[in-house]
Amino acid sequence: MAATSQRATSSTRFEVFDMDIARPDEKRKKRIRRTIYISVGLVVVVGIGLGLSRLTPAAPSVDKETAFPDTVKRGSMLRDVRGLGTLVPETIWTVPAATDGRIEKRYLLPGTPVKADTVILDMSNPTLEQQTLDAEYQLKGAQATLEQTKATLQNQLMDKRTTAASISSQYRTAEMQKESNEALGQAGLKDALSVKTSEVQAEELEKQNDLAQKEVATFEASIGAQTAVAQATVDQKQALYNLNKAQLDRLHIKPGVDGVLQELDVDVGQQVPAGTVLLKVAQPTQLKAALQIAETQAKDILIGQKASIDTHNGVIPGHVIRIDPAVLNGTRTVDVKLDGALPPGAVPQLSVEGTIEIERLTDVLYVGRPVHGDENSTVGLFKADGPWTDAKEAKRVQVQLGKASVNYVQVLSGLNVGDTVILSDMSAEDNYDRVELK
Repeated sequence: MAATSQRATSSTRFEVFDMDIARPDEKRKKRIRRTIYISVGLVVVVGIGLGLSRLTPAAPSVDKETAFPDTVKRGSMLRDVRGLGTLVPETIWTVPAATDGRIEKRYLLPGTPVKADTVILDMSNPTLEQQTLDAEYQLKGAQATLEQTKATLQNQLMDKRTTAASISSQYRTAEMQKESNEALGQAGLKDALSVKTSEVQAEELEKQNDLAQKEVATFEASIGAQTAVAQATVDQKQALYNLNKAQLDRLHIKPGVDGVLQELDVDVGQQVPAGTVLLKVAQPTQLKAALQIAETQAKDILIGQKASIDTHNGVIPGHVIRIDPAVLNGTRTVDVKLDGALPPGAVPQLSVEGTIEIERLTDVLYVGRPVHGDENSTVGLFKADGPWTDAKEAKRVQVQLGKASVNYVQVLSGLNVGDTVILSDMSAEDNYDRVELK
């Protein structure tokens, strides 16, 4: 019994001693396993993170019915530019006030057809009326003075002619007396003194006759010079009167040409100074198109280029005749002369749309112009993975564009013949490289 108890106690001591023994290998294995677990866990987490980061976001869908596709082609491309504008008269006649005045009457309103001699306005100027009346009286006075001068000179001429005629008569009488006395003297019937006296008298009267005739001729020639002074005064007064009369007549405002009254910028009772534009007249059958072209496109426009003007009631051919050098609100005005007949209802200020042909490019790659496809730029376009009817998705490609027109743009790189791209606005899909087509 004691022996049994001793063995049990020894066994128990052995077991207790066995449990307290250190096991370093077991701890190291645990640390290794723990390290491995942690490393694997980290690798798994990193891998999951990388995998998630590399996942492609779901592509948005685009309805084929709302998208606007076009297929890349090769061939000739017409470059043109387009702009809105209005029909304006080729020539507008302005009628200014010839002198200061007050608007008394207005007979017509804008839009009324007028003739060259149609009176549109009546003006008044009391000062001008008085000046015209004074000029008329001065003219009449100068004319009366001229007539009086002519009459006086004619009377003086008649007196000189009468005197010359008398002397001429005396000379002829003395000449006959001289001849008679000479004959009698040769016959011994007249003494020499009488003969000599008659000869002297005849010679003196001959001299007086010559002087009288020359005096008449000289005076007659001087009449024109003497009347010229009075005539110059008349001409001066006549010019002054004509000027005032013309200004007075121009107080009755007339257009001077046949046409349509476009503008009437004054009111009855208004006082206007000389030079004020009173009205404007245009001929409605002679119109041109004034187009507003973006300054970036107008740089390629040249005089003489062909154009077409859409009046919304027919298209009229034309050509460029003027390019405004100034830029206003980002546009330049381009005038197009109409080479065809105007359609019914075409009037000044009618809104029109014009297209100007710039050039024709031959053997180039081109496609319809995208919404955000500026000339000489690189844009991202969605290219379908096949024919549009069968395409399931479209991927974004970088396309280099060249010269552009209203509806088409040249393709320099990024696309090939037969590729189909979406031209409509895809800015909502800027963050995606592909879209699904449904």
